[in-house]
Amino acid sequence: MLYWVYLGLAIVFEVIGTLSLKYASVNNSPIYSIIMGVAYIVSFTLLYFAIKKIDIGTAYAVWAGMGTALIAILGVLVFNEMMNVAKAFFITCIIVGAVGLKFMSGGH
Repeated sequence: MLYWVYLGLAIVFEVIGTLSLKYASVNNSPIYSIIMGVAYIVSFTLLYFAIKKIDIGTAYAVWAGMGTALIAILGVLVFNEMMNVAKAFFITCIIVGAVGLKFMSGGH
């Protein structure tokens, strides 16, 4: 269970890093670039600990998929990006797939 906590936190920091990347590109602020770098380092470090017990294919798919889904949702909420039915459907597919991988991982 602890390794899934590491993976969950890795996803959170990956999302923080990606949001900071967007803010840095819009605002040209070095603080967002620093936050981005630190968040990505923390994310990869936590992913490193997660894969000690979670299969790499499962961990990476969940990390990348959930990060992508969360960024797509936050893009709509924070940056007023477009959302349509097809985009919402495929984001839902990513989330369902990530949750399915977690449950099929055998409880590691």
